[in-house]
Amino acid sequence: MIYNVPDSNGFFGEYGGQFIPETLVAPCRELVREFRAAALDPGFHQQLSWHLHDFAGRPTPLYPAERLSDSLGFQVFLKREDLVHTGAHKLNNALGQALLALRIGKQRIVAETGAGQHGVATATVCARFGLDCVVYMGARDIERQAPNVARMKMLGAEVKPVYSGTQTLKDATSDAIRDWVTNVRDTFYLIGSVVGPHPYPLMVREFQKVIGEETRVQCAERGILPRTLIACVGGGSNAIGLFYPFLDEPSIKLIGVEAGGEGDDSACHAAALTRGTPGVLHGSRTYVLQNIDGQILEAHSVSAGLDYPGTGPEHSYLFDIGRVTYVRASDTEALAAAKNLARLEGIIPALESAHALACLHTLKDEGVPAPVIVCLSGRGDKDMGTYGKQV
Repeated sequence: MIYNVPDSNGFFGEYGGQFIPETLVAPCRELVREFRAAALDPGFHQQLSWHLHDFAGRPTPLYPAERLSDSLGFQVFLKREDLVHTGAHKLNNALGQALLALRIGKQRIVAETGAGQHGVATATVCARFGLDCVVYMGARDIERQAPNVARMKMLGAEVKPVYSGTQTLKDATSDAIRDWVTNVRDTFYLIGSVVGPHPYPLMVREFQKVIGEETRVQCAERGILPRTLIACVGGGSNAIGLFYPFLDEPSIKLIGVEAGGEGDDSACHAAALTRGTPGVLHGSRTYVLQNIDGQILEAHSVSAGLDYPGTGPEHSYLFDIGRVTYVRASDTEALAAAKNLARLEGIIPALESAHALACLHTLKDEGVPAPVIVCLSGRGDKDMGTYGKQV
């Protein structure tokens, strides 16, 4: 298999592209041009590498989870993105896009956030580079992710609550796009996942692939060959970051775990790939949760970061061609997996990452190829309110 997508128009097969208002055509063309120029500029890569190492704290460890492995009966390693500065993989991409904004000459940044991890990462890089920062966040998410809201404000960001729709990530994204359309001359939209119009899915993948590249090197240093890689999937940035460097190796099993919400008998979930259909959301064609009239349905997850009715277009392509297996973990299974990791390894994961961990218990009964590597995409400090109700 030779993996070579997207094409020059940003399509991963039939997914991706630019489904955008006329106002955004010129800014997206400018972004494509500047991103391509930056990708060929050794100076840009040198600057980004310095910040990833000295500011973000990379490389993150590949941690052998010995007690968890003993309990499951197969070897498990955790890629510790929760140890990146700000506590989640989101900073990798935020640094890359902020440097690109500076390159273009934009001094105002807008962003959306669900669980607050991307909002904190964006506020952090804006403080680091002296950029104005506005973060849109659903009012419901503001209530359940209060620690991250406080962190964003401490870093100097303006957090704008969104009261429309379900008051979650989808509505925050819509309002951030409206802001971008209105203020496009001086504003850069710093998207947090592999979603949105071209070149965002490609660009975010390129800034997050450091996760998989480090994993490959660290496996070689340990003398092991990974057999299974697992990551949670909402928009899907940590999953693409881990999977991408391994996509041309069919002997390595790749598993993305969606938010199954209240379970397979319920309509309350966020499983866009395994229970959705192709449609258009936030500027690109991808799998979405929608009714027969094409109206976007409400998504549900105990994790605010996975509570999104769509996914990245590259995940839609990988789902169709069967290169990645996508499964679901329910709210209950994710909470149990988080508690299990905390008690066995002394690590409290983000609720998003807990969905990936929940998959391990299903695979235990299916004879999973090991060693298994799970992307621990973020830390669980922000979710202590939810965890506190469960223990």
